[in-house]
Amino acid sequence: MRAALWFLALFGVAVAVALFAGNNQGTVTLFWPPYRIDLSLNMVLLLLFGGFTVLYAALRALAVLQELPRQARRWRLVQKERAMHAALLDALSQLLAGRFLRARKSALASISQEEALAEAREPVPHGSQLRTLALLVAAESSHALQDRATREAHLEQALASIPADAPATELELREGAQLRAARWSLDERDTAAALERLAALPMGAARRTLALRAKLKASRLAHRTGDALETARLLAKHHAFSPAAAESIVRGLAQELINSAHDPAQLQRIWQDSLESAERAMPEVAVHAAQRLAQLGGDGPQVRTWLMPAWDRLAGTAQPALPDALALKLVRALEASLGDVDGRWLAAIEAACQANPRDARLQYLAAMACLRRELWGKAQHLFNQSAQHLTDPGLRASAWRHMAELAEQRGDGEAAAQAWKRAALQHS
Repeated sequence: MRAALWFLALFGVAVAVALFAGNNQGTVTLFWPPYRIDLSLNMVLLLLFGGFTVLYAALRALAVLQELPRQARRWRLVQKERAMHAALLDALSQLLAGRFLRARKSALASISQEEALAEAREPVPHGSQLRTLALLVAAESSHALQDRATREAHLEQALASIPADAPATELELREGAQLRAARWSLDERDTAAALERLAALPMGAARRTLALRAKLKASRLAHRTGDALETARLLAKHHAFSPAAAESIVRGLAQELINSAHDPAQLQRIWQDSLESAERAMPEVAVHAAQRLAQLGGDGPQVRTWLMPAWDRLAGTAQPALPDALALKLVRALEASLGDVDGRWLAAIEAACQANPRDARLQYLAAMACLRRELWGKAQHLFNQSAQHLTDPGLRASAWRHMAELAEQRGDGEAAAQAWKRAALQHS
């Protein structure tokens, strides 16, 4: 359609020219004494058009001729920029392929091209970012080659390439360099340097998942359990781990923090101030804290209070039920705290035993509570029942040992000897 329109327009122009020039009788006379020149109007118009065309072509040719040096310079700059980008891409490719010497060489070549452009007063708009990225590739390669001095030199140059007051897009690259430096320090087990690098990050960057993971690892290596626990909580809120993994990590750190206590007062402060309510409600943490408090000579009532979250699950008043290994730890922790057991706890243990008559562990606890309350006959009966069904050899041996002691108190030497024999067989 467009070609047809152009053809019609050209046809119209041709018709107009033919009508105008075909019967044009006009003349143009030029007087140059003593000469007179007569020219037809058509010839004058044709000469004017031809002269304009020649003048325009001459001016265009002159402009192109004058532009040649500038175009040659621009071509050389474009070639240098292409070589700079090609060197950087090659450095990244070699780094990913594990060819660290070649990667560092290509990165340094890219930096050389960038410096040449800057010296020629033709810097690329993103030169600082490109230079920093190339320096980071060179530093990463040096780290892989265990060339620490060269790595630190390249890192300092990269940080100097982007000042702290640079635009936000460039600051992100600076933060990335600091994060990489922290990871390098962690690889070398230099936790102090890693934590120092992480502390230098801005607030927003320090709360990113990658930074928090590095901080968690550095804090654990430095045995700063409190900081590690706080970091693990943040990572759990950011969904950096699966729920099960997050709970496991937090639980392990809470237990490490509990182990760091050296007296009951310090353990009390950790329990109240350093642990959150959700962590105190974890049965594993509660049992571990109670065992640690008993080891440090803490009060029995306090031990039993901390064991309440786990006790509710063992007694069947809360779900889910405790795993067998954790239930055994709970039984041993409660057994150690029953020296001053009161009537309320005795009633609670007996109620749990009646609600779960087939649970030998509850029968054993009830027997221990009766023994501490000097209810000898009832304790003897419960020990005899539990000893037949306990699956843990240690608890079975303890039950038979207590029955032997009760038999000795009654003066029944034969029964005591038989009980001592069965207690000894549990350890064989």
